[in-house]
Amino acid sequence: MLTSPNTESNRPAASPSRPIAVVTGTSSGFGLYTSVALAHAGYDVVATMRNTAKQEKLLAEALAGGVSERIHVLPLDVTDAKSVEAAFAHIRQHYGKVDLLVNNAGYAAGGYIEEVDMDAWRAQLETNFFGTVAVTRAVLPMMREQGSGTIVNVSSICGRYAFPGYAPYAASKFAVEGFTEALRLEMLPFGVYAVLIEPGAYKTDIWGKGFSSIQARDGSPYSKPLQAVLQFSKRSAETAPPPQEVARHIIKIARTPRPKLRYFMGRGAAPLRLIRLFPWKWYERLVLWALRR
Repeated sequence: MLTSPNTESNRPAASPSRPIAVVTGTSSGFGLYTSVALAHAGYDVVATMRNTAKQEKLLAEALAGGVSERIHVLPLDVTDAKSVEAAFAHIRQHYGKVDLLVNNAGYAAGGYIEEVDMDAWRAQLETNFFGTVAVTRAVLPMMREQGSGTIVNVSSICGRYAFPGYAPYAASKFAVEGFTEALRLEMLPFGVYAVLIEPGAYKTDIWGKGFSSIQARDGSPYSKPLQAVLQFSKRSAETAPPPQEVARHIIKIARTPRPKLRYFMGRGAAPLRLIRLFPWKWYERLVLWALRR
């Protein structure tokens, strides 16, 4: 079993000349590959995850890339206020600054609205939205005091265009979109840039985990359309590009002195972006046509 070279008892000091990045949800997917890419780009990366027992894949990628000394794994549960407070107290003490925050932690819940219980709705918003708010609030004092910083919030194309069967996920990402717009306007006078990335489908664990939790009830009137949604999603995931592509986009954003508010990326994102120029009914027809294929 791999162990982190950067544990509390054996953690190399961060170089004062290197920028500091904090990334949430780094045990897999976008968070994992973004952490490694940032380390390659010269950052000291505080790679946070809820369960640090799942750090092996991250550490293996860092070791293979020769950047292990720049990856520092830290436990952080974005839904636990004490965990957030403890993590950022540690970051302030050991690093003294944060140049880049990537709010990536999240998962996809779904099902047809009538059949998704309220606990599932609350859990989805608690992680994807309130977790993003909590971590952002924790980093703002440091960025405001230093007069610089970039906050990248990982949204989704579903944060602009909802899809049937994924209402909880879409609602959480729509909330992240509105939050980030307000955050950007509030923080620009302090030299801090808030950014949204809106990926389409990519090959990440979020879809596999989401599929396993989405089921129609016995005798449900939604069984047939829900199966069509899941089949469409699986086809999209199977042919989707790798998550490293998103990591490369985040590196470009991090290197941009004045990044834009929104960045679409991935297969399917460009056509949907064009849809907003046309009546909503066109989008309805496109989605219903895709689900009949």
